[in-house]
Amino acid sequence: MKFAIPGAALGALAFVLASPAVAKPVEGSGVAWDITEGLTTEVGQRLAGTEREAAARDWAVARLKALGFANIRVEPFTIPGWVRGAERAQLTAPFPHDLAITALGYSAPTPAGGLTGELVYFASLDALKAAPDGSLKGRIAFIDHAMVASQDGSGYGPYGQARRQGPTVAAAKGAAAVVIRSIGTDLHRNPHTGATSWPTGTTPIPAGAVSNPDADLIARIAARKGGKPMTLALTLEGRSVGQLPSGNVIAELPGREPSLPPVLVACHLDSWDIGTGAIDDAAGCGIITDAALAAQRGGKPLRTIRVLWAGSEEIGVFGGAAYAAAHAGEPHAVALESDFGADRIWRVGFDFAPANAPLADRIAAALAPYGIVRKAAKAGGGADIGAIAKAQKLAVIDLDQDGTRYFDLHHTPDDTLDKVDPAQLAQNAAVWAEVLRIVANEAGPISGAAN
Repeated sequence: MKFAIPGAALGALAFVLASPAVAKPVEGSGVAWDITEGLTTEVGQRLAGTEREAAARDWAVARLKALGFANIRVEPFTIPGWVRGAERAQLTAPFPHDLAITALGYSAPTPAGGLTGELVYFASLDALKAAPDGSLKGRIAFIDHAMVASQDGSGYGPYGQARRQGPTVAAAKGAAAVVIRSIGTDLHRNPHTGATSWPTGTTPIPAGAVSNPDADLIARIAARKGGKPMTLALTLEGRSVGQLPSGNVIAELPGREPSLPPVLVACHLDSWDIGTGAIDDAAGCGIITDAALAAQRGGKPLRTIRVLWAGSEEIGVFGGAAYAAAHAGEPHAVALESDFGADRIWRVGFDFAPANAPLADRIAAALAPYGIVRKAAKAGGGADIGAIAKAQKLAVIDLDQDGTRYFDLHHTPDDTLDKVDPAQLAQNAAVWAEVLRIVANEAGPISGAAN
């Protein structure tokens, strides 16, 4: 059946279907939208290791069963848990300002009643690295940076290091706490969360991110000539809580030739807790599931299509690692992942062995009517397929989504269903279906370029 499109999206549908970039008419089955809407409405936020992530697994099993999938199971594992607490930040000098802040995953808590200290401005992570050892003792480091929107989201890797490495660097310099500019491209007072990590031997410190407008404010105050030092009062009560249960949900649509290695398609089921995880990554689960079902139309393909709704990706990609460990001895043919929002596919890439070049050519030709271009760089895969793809040197296909607005919403309270454009979501699922119909009916060996 065709899905019902909210009235506000009808104009977007007409625009997308008329655009030369999406020249081929798109009619969605509705499954991608139904899953995205259902998961965000009936479950909501799904922080890894919590009761809401467990509820999401139950929801996923019931939904996949209703859609006709087979061999549905939950594969449990445990994770080092972290829970959010109260969050407040206020500049108390030289000018009083309340700041919009959120803790980073695996932040240590501030002492009871919070902490107050001098806020020391660093224009970049490199500037912090250059600070003398011990120079931040008793002080709070602030790391600035300037991520810019791009279609391929390429800024996330380098600028995200302020979140991934910055707290560890600040701790090594003696800081009592660290605050970063949010890793995002928006201008809203919505801070972006995300995990940080603490290498063995590092004592965690409180770590948070302020919204981009608040980061601009801090930068302006720091730049004032002859200005007085900044002082920050900070409360972050998020804390680690030991091992918690999580799990992957796996389901299959069996192919005609069970001896052939399956096609693996993945998304992640968990989300951060400050939004409802619509673009990150309920939409991804909707897209891959819709496409897997669409690949069955006209008859079963040769290969089984296996769907992985991974758990605990946000907090540390634990689901992908658990899947690779559990299925290490089981061959796979090719892996694909959807975890970059819900907007249209604009580019395709491959990591194929030379012998599979004709297969890549066929896929690229099938996607050309959608206005999709082929990238020269080899496919990189995704977080939840990364471990199994590396271990087995799998063939990988990237279906690159338009990420121009993704980091406006990523890891924020604004990651909600109203940000999903149904027309672009339908194009995304339709492109995925085209690809799965081809690879799932490929009779010959499929392998990655490293083989």
